[in-house]
Amino acid sequence: MNTVALFLIVFGAFAFIIVAMSIRIIRPFEKGLVERLGKFQRILDPGLNMIVPFFDTVLKVDMREVVLDVPPQLVITADNVGVEVDAVVYSQVTDPVRSRYEITNFIMAATKLAQTNLRNVIGEMDLDHCLSSRDTINAQLRDVLDQATDKWGVKVNRVELQRIDPPRDITEAMSRQMKAERDKRAKILDAEAIRQAAITQAEGTKMAQILEAEGFAEAVRRKADAEKYRQIAVAEGEARAILNVFGAIHEGKPDEELITLKYLDMLPKLADGKANKLFLPYEASGIIASLAAMVEGMQTKHGGGRGRGGGSGEPCEEAPPAKA
Repeated sequence: MNTVALFLIVFGAFAFIIVAMSIRIIRPFEKGLVERLGKFQRILDPGLNMIVPFFDTVLKVDMREVVLDVPPQLVITADNVGVEVDAVVYSQVTDPVRSRYEITNFIMAATKLAQTNLRNVIGEMDLDHCLSSRDTINAQLRDVLDQATDKWGVKVNRVELQRIDPPRDITEAMSRQMKAERDKRAKILDAEAIRQAAITQAEGTKMAQILEAEGFAEAVRRKADAEKYRQIAVAEGEARAILNVFGAIHEGKPDEELITLKYLDMLPKLADGKANKLFLPYEASGIIASLAAMVEGMQTKHGGGRGRGGGSGEPCEEAPPAKA
């Protein structure tokens, strides 16, 4: 009984060990490579997998993306400037079989390959191009490394340059150059601002003068229009007055005596002034003669036929025409 129990215990323990050796658990980010008697057999997917104990060996390969730090190194640019450069490579295993059997250590190989190609890419550029074309350098390195690591079953996703450090004297020279360039731009902007201000001020003065001239011209035009309207109104008023006077005269049918009296009314106005001489028109002699005849007729009518000769009854001689 004791022998049977011991056998069962030993058998159960052996069976447990066999079962335990036959089970392999692959995690989600891993792949399993099964080698049977030194020969590749198959790939195990994540989860619970069964193998043949004592004959199969399982090698696990991490399928996650790996970050490779490229050590800093001195690189000579195309214009013979030594710069210190380091980079970071992001790679990922795509084929676990080739990554295991095509190369012993793909991480070290990718790092050395990145260092070599970094020297080649930067060595073809000058310093200014290197500092301003990081994206171009990253893309070139990624393409070169991806082609080289493809046969290893590794894919290079990204390459990033961490720093590019020129020598100290070059850095100081670049700083002075940058400062001078900024001072130059500042002076150019100041000069441009002064020029724009002068142009704006001149344009403002020009517009002010133009507006002032247009306002003066408009004022003169309106003043002339007003004067024209006034003269037209005055002329029309005078014309109407003359027509009214002329019509009234014709309607009154004036005789020669009325015209003579009107002329006598105008003589004081003609004599009103500071002049020493008075000029009368030649036609005034006839008016004066008519006036004399009218006065003589009035005296004859009221004086019983007495003439101008002091009552002698003799007619007076006709007065000669007056001349100025």
